[in-house]
Amino acid sequence: MKYLPTISTSALLSITIISLSACAGMTTQQKNTSIGAGAGAVAGAVLTGGSGLGTVGGAVVGGVIGNEIKK
Repeated sequence: MKYLPTISTSALLSITIISLSACAGMTTQQKNTSIGAGAGAVAGAVLTGGSGLGTVGGAVVGGVIGNEIKK
């Protein structure tokens, strides 16, 4: 059976995409941080089967990595 995203994963992905459209007035470092946090949250949710702790952990790790890029 193929993996079908849960409603929470789909909602998280939708919110991430919508929130990224608000990046027009942000610095490059702020954009990288928010993109990293969004991507990390999605990856954490997928890798842990939708676990809240995995989602938050992924967002934190992704945000830190995004913040450190081209610092």
